[in-house]
Order: sequence, then structure tokens, then C-alpha cells
Amino acid sequence: MSLHRLTDITLGVPNVEETVEYYTTYGLIPQEPVTPGEHWFGTVDGGPRQLRIVETPVRRLLAVGIGADDQDDLGRIAASLKRFDVTSDVDGDRLTTTEPVTGLTVTISVAPHIRPKPAPDPHLPNHRARSVLAMLADEPVRPRKLGHVFLGSTDAETTQRFFTDGIGFKVSDEVRNAATFMRCSTDHHNLVVGASPVNYLHHSSWEVADVDSIGRAAKAVLEGHPERHTWGFGRLAVGSNYFYYLRDPAGNQCEYYCGMDEITDDQVWEPGVFEVGAVWGPPIAPSLIKPDDLAELMASSH
Repeated sequence: MSLHRLTDITLGVPNVEETVEYYTTYGLIPQEPVTPGEHWFGTVDGGPRQLRIVETPVRRLLAVGIGADDQDDLGRIAASLKRFDVTSDVDGDRLTTTEPVTGLTVTISVAPHIRPKPAPDPHLPNHRARSVLAMLADEPVRPRKLGHVFLGSTDAETTQRFFTDGIGFKVSDEVRNAATFMRCSTDHHNLVVGASPVNYLHHSSWEVADVDSIGRAAKAVLEGHPERHTWGFGRLAVGSNYFYYLRDPAGNQCEYYCGMDEITDDQVWEPGVFEVGAVWGPPIAPSLIKPDDLAELMASSH
């Protein structure tokens, strides 16, 4: 696959300082700003520029970046978008376009592949495992990479076709009448699109090393802020990953995950249609089905 990962996302939020403090606690790595008024965060494996935060009147996902292998990929995507009746601009090793329903800026750039560091050995003897966990207890969990984003779209079919027919994502699975899971890497999904009465970011998702990392990271985020809890701990049916969902101060959901399925052979993978989202875990939070600020988001869209 010539596409190989999400490189970055840009969030617009009305309460920048609160949100910046949240993602610092979340474990993302603060970076020096490129220009005034923006805040960048990195991850361990994904690099120093994975999350950008800027000020907007209402929370929204402004942009998403996708990594490609070479400039030939940009030419192929530009031709596909033209057939889809969407314009694009190629400047050097970057192609920029706009998703027609959500207005999301999409940039495909020639970018290096992620070469993750090896995970800690999960099969340590019990006494050694206890001592290792004790030593790690005070160290912050650092997400490895930006894994995926979930977009709510007022025309989910068109948004999906933009990413599959135009950009080159592949469909992995679906949840019936709810969402389509797509990939631009060997991860089961890097993008999810669901039907919604308003265009918005449903959630972003950040990979951590293991289940213990999910627990320790969530504990740190929730310390003194129980209102940040949304849904978890559990395991999803689609993608098989463990999850924990939290909410940032602007209202965006964000997920810690690990253990996602990998699709290494596109020729043998058959997309399925699922009826449920989780294999086990607590009942799904109502705010994941209908965001608490839905009325505000809808009012701002007019």
C-alpha cells in the first residue's frame, strides 16, 4: 500500500490553554510552536508533529495529514480526485485537497514510515513483572502514535467515497447502519466515517504499548477530573483493540488503544458487517452516540 499512516491532525478549540494542558497530561509530547497561536504535540514513534491545536469559536477537526511513499502516489491521487470531481494542489512533496462534505483539509505528503520501538516483554516472570510495574508507576505513559480518527458526516457515503475512490483508503469492516472502518496502513483502521446530523470529530485515537499503559494513562488523565471519563475499559469487536475513551475540555473524545488487528494481505481480507461495537466492557456511553454539545455544533454549522 502506497499510503502508510496518518501523519497529523489539527484541532480547533475555543479553550486553547485548557485543551493544551489536557493533552500534556494525556501524555503527548509538547513541541515548540512553528508559528504564534498554535500548539504542537508529538508521539514516541509518530514524530514531533502529530497534533496541532489552534483557536476556533467551536470545536472542530480542521485538517488531517496522510503519509505516502513517493511523489508518484501524489500524481495518482490527484488523478483519482479529478475523476471524483474534486480539485487538488500539488506543491513539491505535498498534495492538498478538501473533503467536500465536512470541509476538512486533507494533505498527503511524502513521509517516512513509522518504525516502532519494541514493546516490553509481556511474559516476564511474576516477581519481575511486579517490580517492573512498580518502577513504571510514576513515569508518564507516552502514546506511540496517532492511530485513527472518526468523522461524523452529514453525507457519510460521499465522505467515504472521497477517501476510498479519491485518496485510496481501503474498507476494512462496517458496523451496520453506523460506521465504515477504513485503512491507509496495515492497521485495521485509520479512519472511521459515520452518518451524523452535523459534521464533527467523533474521536481521535492514540496507540499505547499495552493494557497496563491504557490503565495507567487513563488514571493520570482522570486524577481530579472524573468528568473526563466517557467509556471503558473494554475490547472492541471491530479491530479487536482494547480501548478507553476520555473527553478533552473542548468536548472532543479521545481514545487510548492497543492490540489492534493488522491487515497484511489486502487480497485475502474480506470486509465484514458487524452488529455491535464491543465484545465486552461497560454499556456504551450515550455521549458517544449523541455528543453532549450536539445542539451547539448544529447551531454553529448554519
